[in-house]
Amino acid sequence: MKTLLALGLAAGLAGCTHTEDAARTTPESLYVARDVVGDGVFSTGIEGPAFGPDGALYAVGFGRDGTIGRVSFDADGAGNAVLYVTLPEGSTGNGIRFDADGFMYVADYTGHRILRIDPRDRSVGVFATLPGAHQPNDIAFAPNGMFYASDPDWRSGTGQLWRILPYGKASLLETGMGTTNGVEVGPKGDVLYVNESVQRRVWAYDLDSSGGISGKRLLVAFPDHGLDGMRTDAMGNLYIARYGAGTVVVVSPRGEVLREVKLKGQKPTNVAFGGPDGRTVFVTLQDRGAIEAFRADYPGRETGL
Repeated sequence: MKTLLALGLAAGLAGCTHTEDAARTTPESLYVARDVVGDGVFSTGIEGPAFGPDGALYAVGFGRDGTIGRVSFDADGAGNAVLYVTLPEGSTGNGIRFDADGFMYVADYTGHRILRIDPRDRSVGVFATLPGAHQPNDIAFAPNGMFYASDPDWRSGTGQLWRILPYGKASLLETGMGTTNGVEVGPKGDVLYVNESVQRRVWAYDLDSSGGISGKRLLVAFPDHGLDGMRTDAMGNLYIARYGAGTVVVVSPRGEVLREVKLKGQKPTNVAFGGPDGRTVFVTLQDRGAIEAFRADYPGRETGL
């Protein structure tokens, strides 16, 4: 079965041909936020948007914490959110990712583990435990089947970084970081990005074939507001939720700020690519309990297609 990465790259490469202009929407319609799910449908814990292979968008905090909502879309792009699953008692979801077989993986920050949900019966199991974790926050799924998890300690302003192998064994890659939050893998699977919310920095690492990290370097830093979840498009650009700034900033693989997309809400928590062509960016908003969306030039690395 084709991986989500392969599908996203195929769409991205198609967007780089001589038919690119025809494939794009008009410039006026790009990077303009609109509502797809209105205020208060999700709790202030709304996070972890991810598109599933069924074409629906999933996010945590439907109505209250400890739940996951499923959002389907009508012909006009308006979203209809319903309860998908209630997590086990004591679990609270944050980041969500899907594997190539349609299994959903959820960072359970109160349970200190990664949960896996079977799409056939919505049963919830434990995929990985993270001994000594503060709170697994966001997760990234690499093309080789490995996961990476951020692990912030908000009280001390520090954080850690974890790697989870395809069969669920977790190992600590780095400690003594800032408040690690957003985490993402580049479209070629050879670079890992991790941001630190309070310190407002984004780090890049080289990834080797075993999933190890090296060559840590500062990609970009910001003078104000926080950083939260992030995703890459098929060209390798990072889309980062700037919590408190009310924007999603787009950063090139070289660390250049390409643009900032203004949102209606002020506290975006995470982003995900999806839609029929993978070029719609969906943003969860904590202060609104809502989901906004805007159109982008290129499809995401992962789109659920």
